[in-house]
Amino acid sequence: MAKHVGVKLPEDLYHLLKKAETVAVLATFSEKELPHTTPIQCIYPKGNESILLAIHKDHTGYYNMVWQKKIMLCFLDAGNIAYSVLGRAGVVRAPSMVHPLMNVVRIDIIDIKSDRSILTRVDSGVKWSYTSAEAEELSKALIDELKELARTL
Repeated sequence: MAKHVGVKLPEDLYHLLKKAETVAVLATFSEKELPHTTPIQCIYPKGNESILLAIHKDHTGYYNMVWQKKIMLCFLDAGNIAYSVLGRAGVVRAPSMVHPLMNVVRIDIIDIKSDRSILTRVDSGVKWSYTSAEAEELSKALIDELKELARTL
């Protein structure tokens, strides 16, 4: 059973996001009310009430965020981290300073619920690796941009 956590990132989720090594599943709806999910790995907390993420400007998830504003992010990771974050999206930098096809979005938290189960626990999250040195360089540069914005925005 889901449990309401509040509007601030729980400490375990906040520290996970600060590591910048997790994947969130972004859920949006289109203008035709079709659901859409997107894995997001360039994600970083801005304090404990907002989350910054980088996403391709032509991605369906980005279009849906701009159109609808409300989104959901699902986090599953080691240490039994299992949360869903409801938020309101707003573009803060388009394009990104790192890459002209990437945009930066801030998610202001509306509500957080714990999705932990009494029957099971999450032992690990999505595991991923870079497809090339260039992909790793881009991803790290985008995370650095999010960190900088988290301090100055």
